[in-house]
Amino acid sequence: MDDKTLAARAKAAMKGSYAPYSNFHVGAALLSEDGEIFQGANVENISLGLSVCAERNAVATAVNAGHRRFVKVAIASDGDSSVPPCGACRQVLREFCEDMEVLLVDADGSWRKFQLSDLMPEAFAHFPQEPKS
Repeated sequence: MDDKTLAARAKAAMKGSYAPYSNFHVGAALLSEDGEIFQGANVENISLGLSVCAERNAVATAVNAGHRRFVKVAIASDGDSSVPPCGACRQVLREFCEDMEVLLVDADGSWRKFQLSDLMPEAFAHFPQEPKS
């Protein structure tokens, strides 16, 4: 999967955002090891702490579909510059991938690339075993 396609999918995911309080729309596109893309958008709540970020929504969708390993994520926002994932999202991404590429996509479609390990050094690290059937 090329970066341009993943960045475009993250920008498209922003259309599903629910952000009536901040008017800050974020979309994420998460690439699984087997090449599937899962999208998510931020969903706000009047009680700010109950809001859910785009990245965590993408992870939840992927996990619900049976995917547990990921290689890359693109995160797009409609702000003046790209925004990195919050600490909670970094830790959730780390739960399913020791390291991955993180593309931070600007409103104009350009992006900056990082490694998750650079954005989240010294993360809690535990890869749970899949349940045996």
